[in-house]
Amino acid sequence: MAKASQSTSEMDKKKAIDDTEPGPAPTRAVDRFGFIKTEQSSSPEGASKSRSTQERQREERKIRKWRKMIGVGGSDWKQYVRRNPHVVKRRIRKGIPDCLRGLVWQLISGSRDLLLMNPGVYETLVIYETSASELEIIRDISRTFPSHIFFQQRHGPGQRSLYNILKAYSVYDRDVGYVQGMGFLAGLLLLYMSEEDAFWLLVALLKGAVHAPMEGLYQAGLPLVQQYLCQFEKLVLEYMPKLGQHFIEEMINPSIGIKVVFQVGLALLRFCHDDLVKLPFEKLLHSLRNFPEEATDPDVLLPLAFTFKVSSRLAELDKEYRKGPEEEDSNESSTSKRFQPLTSKTMARAISRVVSNATFDKK
Repeated sequence: MAKASQSTSEMDKKKAIDDTEPGPAPTRAVDRFGFIKTEQSSSPEGASKSRSTQERQREERKIRKWRKMIGVGGSDWKQYVRRNPHVVKRRIRKGIPDCLRGLVWQLISGSRDLLLMNPGVYETLVIYETSASELEIIRDISRTFPSHIFFQQRHGPGQRSLYNILKAYSVYDRDVGYVQGMGFLAGLLLLYMSEEDAFWLLVALLKGAVHAPMEGLYQAGLPLVQQYLCQFEKLVLEYMPKLGQHFIEEMINPSIGIKVVFQVGLALLRFCHDDLVKLPFEKLLHSLRNFPEEATDPDVLLPLAFTFKVSSRLAELDKEYRKGPEEEDSNESSTSKRFQPLTSKTMARAISRVVSNATFDKK
């Protein structure tokens, strides 16, 4: 009996080992978001302690303001937004408190309403429906945020929840189905909310419950990606013509998305402008993938980003993009000629890079 018990215990241990993805040792430190810290990202202990009290007090004040604004479970949100839209906008730009981020995302996106209007739908999609993408989803699960402790265990709660969401969405929207990049979006949502809440937020984002739909990022041909590439290239040329021309000469196309991301993208390029314009192709690519830490400090980056007023120009570029080059005036000026989209070869390469690197980085 003792031997049998010992054998069972050893099997359990082996199963536990087999069920864990190879990766960093569990004793390694993680940041406040749950990602394994790298040596380079570890800040000096003294600097961290000296800032902790002040930052904690500031965060507590912010949380109190946000709780008062949204009410219990978001009960006061819609009324407050109607009465004080500019206050809401300003506070969002300053940053949503991490502990309230999941709830606020649901309120802003309209996904909370979708959840309430569709009771039992998610459970049906997960349990009773089948998807043609199930094997593909299983294959990709371990590639999603492999350095995050929630997703490291094979078949663990994180991977199971992520699989359920992606499978459910591939059934819910069979026209789009499943695309690899969805895992990083769904995974990020799971870090802040339950499975079902994350699913409906994914639906709200891609189908456009409140804001413009994002499903074009994942549809065949990536139409929204192509549109964003074209728009951002033109914005760079207009706001930073020297850098924009340098990108064209080096056949570089920085790739990003929606309004605030356009603004952040422009701010990153502005911050590093003087260095980027001097770099050749290989070093330019490396720099665009590895911005310096000071450039990504939100207290520095976001104020700079919001100096770029792009709303009206994006609307104009959207109309121009949809009209297509074949309908444009043949007598266009030399200025507008330089804003023509990239050649298909360069665009294809840029889009390919977007797809292969479609990871919603924690930063």
